[in-house]
Amino acid sequence: MTVIAHPAPSAVVELLKPITWFPPMWAFACGVVSAGVPLAGRWPLIAMGAVLAGPLVCATSQAVNDWYDRHVDAINEPDRPIPSGRIPGQWGLYIGIIWTGLSLVVASQLGVFVFVAACVGLALAWAYSAPPLRLKKNGWWGNTAVAACYEGLPWLTGAAVMTGAMPNLRVFLIAGLYSLGAHGIMTLNDFKSVEGDKRSGIGSLPVLLGAERAGRFACLVMAAPQLIVVTLLYLWGYPWHAAAVGLLLVVQLYLMMRLLENPKERAPWYNATGVTLYVLGMLVTAFALGMDTAGAL
Repeated sequence: MTVIAHPAPSAVVELLKPITWFPPMWAFACGVVSAGVPLAGRWPLIAMGAVLAGPLVCATSQAVNDWYDRHVDAINEPDRPIPSGRIPGQWGLYIGIIWTGLSLVVASQLGVFVFVAACVGLALAWAYSAPPLRLKKNGWWGNTAVAACYEGLPWLTGAAVMTGAMPNLRVFLIAGLYSLGAHGIMTLNDFKSVEGDKRSGIGSLPVLLGAERAGRFACLVMAAPQLIVVTLLYLWGYPWHAAAVGLLLVVQLYLMMRLLENPKERAPWYNATGVTLYVLGMLVTAFALGMDTAGAL
């Protein structure tokens, strides 16, 4: 009798990478706040949406990515669950498929807009890692897909969960701007694997542009959308929120100057400092939007 090997629960959790769930769950929380709807009576929906953003859709992307990167990981990171054999056989692929299905089931309970957003996010998650598209091989497209999945789509999902309808234009605009800025964050994240990307043929922006140009581009892409956000908040009648986001941006600009002295070495440091200020600005902006429940342009 053949015994079918199954992965241990601990290996499955490691494959799904809970540490990566924070960014989309934070963006989802910003979407909830930006809707300007009382939380009372909506906690079950909020909990379902948070699970969808992090432990389901984001976790799906991690499983799919590790499955299609298993041959590279066998060389560079052999201790990961799949190349180490702790996720045996084709279980990495099975988990990606199962989590995709679970994500769609949960999303279907949260309204049409959320279901469509989840479908888009899951499609991007598979396209990022799986052939024939494998968007991660090009830093321009790959980072765009990740930024949308980590910032824009969860933000819109949070707002839609609260209102039960499509978010208004202001929420769409702000979510889009912070997604654009996240493209720069993804570029900084790519500095950690430059050598491995070169050997495996992945054209991340640090590989395509070089460290200095990629660092400058990342800073520009992170800063410009925030400057637009500051301007919009002021024009929309939220001067104190605009000032707070502007102050956070000024500190980021100072940190960016230090980052650009040695982008490859200081990218992890900036991710722990400047990016923290970036996401705090997201929450400040969300509170401003939440003050205007109509939110019409």
